[in-house]
Amino acid sequence: MTTLLRLDAVKERTALSRSHIYELLERGEFPRPVKLSGRINAWPDNEIDGWIKARIAEREAA
Repeated sequence: MTTLLRLDAVKERTALSRSHIYELLERGEFPRPVKLSGRINAWPDNEIDGWIKARIAEREAA
């Protein structure tokens, strides 16, 4: 089951700041959020976990 994470949870899980998350989004390097309503966004937890695993895989490959 996929859980949606609000920005504070994404920041905590990734150890990234809000501004860095949005910089990565602009460059297409971070999962896009799901629009829940007007100004409310959330990220599927499985996509955030996949992004984290990809960073670990990059480290292992280096």
